[in-house]
Amino acid sequence: MGVNGAVLAIDAGNSKTDVAVVTADGEVAGTARGGGFRPPATGVERAVDTLAEAVGRAQEAAGHLPVGQVSACLANADLPVEEEQLAAAIAERGWGAAVEVRNDTFAVLRAGLLEDAEPRGVAVVCGAGINCAGMLPDGRTARFPALGRISGDWGGGGGLAEEALWHAARAEDGRGEPTALAKALPAHFGLGSMYALIEALHLGRVPAARQQELPPVLFTVAEAGDAVAAGLVGRLAEEVATMATVALDRLDLLGTPAPVLLGGSVLAARRPGLDAGVRDALARRAPHAEPRVVTAAPVLGAALLGLDAVGAGAGAYERVRERFG
Repeated sequence: MGVNGAVLAIDAGNSKTDVAVVTADGEVAGTARGGGFRPPATGVERAVDTLAEAVGRAQEAAGHLPVGQVSACLANADLPVEEEQLAAAIAERGWGAAVEVRNDTFAVLRAGLLEDAEPRGVAVVCGAGINCAGMLPDGRTARFPALGRISGDWGGGGGLAEEALWHAARAEDGRGEPTALAKALPAHFGLGSMYALIEALHLGRVPAARQQELPPVLFTVAEAGDAVAAGLVGRLAEEVATMATVALDRLDLLGTPAPVLLGGSVLAARRPGLDAGVRDALARRAPHAEPRVVTAAPVLGAALLGLDAVGAGAGAYERVRERFG
């Protein structure tokens, strides 16, 4: 069963890439961190070049062990056709005998599952964006395109920031309900009004990428009792529960105890209103769900998926979890 050789585990997100070379008995022989993986912006080949730099350093640290399985969990691999394209591009690099590419949501899912031989459950990842995936031991999966509003998505840090700015702008000029966000958001950037922040964002004096700093401000305002901010947090909690419930239903897991793993920077922060809201919504919609937050490095999930593929023994799972868990 499985293939011979070590596992080359890759977890590549928009901002960073983590690589680990793991032997079939679970020893971590080499690791490396590289830059972000953004094929939509750079093209597939340049994106894989970014992986190659980190892969090379990890393989050098591991003494260039023969790799039987490349297990790559990649951001922006949102559709099966994209997974196939990326798998072909990685296979051309000759890093290992076999290549499997999955969306990076599967790394969080596999990292959070306690059953080493039974990859069974659902994960919702909320970081810059939002995504959900589920899997069963027989290989069946449930997933969403997760391409933003065109695929029906709402939420993630980017979505929360946009909503918070929208409400704050309308509160300041009188079109919307009053909210403390109108002061708190510009204050985060040292500015005195939403008008000043809107101008700074429009003219590039505050880079658009810095909007990702705003979700913690939103949560702080919500926790202080602001109704508008709390409403956005509640909406996100319902969206997380909705995605998880649909995935559980697709996998016929609604009627049986099943883990729902919560990962990504927004959910892993365990802000009280969001954490409680997600759990309350799941209790209503999927009462058998067992929610838990995953804080382990996602590269652990990529490594565990690779160990699944090579038919590793239980001791291997324990050792790699000790290293990354």
